[in-house]
Amino acid sequence: MSIGMLDATSAYGRSLKSLPSLMPEAADEPAAPATPSAPGGFGGMIENMVSETAGSLRHAEAASAKQVAGKGDLVDVATAIGAAETALDTMVAVRDKVVSAYNEIMHMQI
Repeated sequence: MSIGMLDATSAYGRSLKSLPSLMPEAADEPAAPATPSAPGGFGGMIENMVSETAGSLRHAEAASAKQVAGKGDLVDVATAIGAAETALDTMVAVRDKVVSAYNEIMHMQI
């Protein structure tokens, strides 16, 4: 299953919102360098995406359980499952790109 352009764009927008150190408030302020231990670094972005994905999967599971118990709405279940599927597809695509970049780096000659 491929990720659509809008899904990728919205994921990119969410990742930019979670990285305020890369978007300075004023043009004259220098951007803070991203370090691995900084909460706004690459690791923080990945951690945020993983937790959001896990949250959407939990929400979809809870909506499904409510529907099975007869207390939920089928539209809410379908929406939650669709959002969880999109989030999971995005995480898989990011993982694949990171692994691909790692493999390219490992094959470089020094």
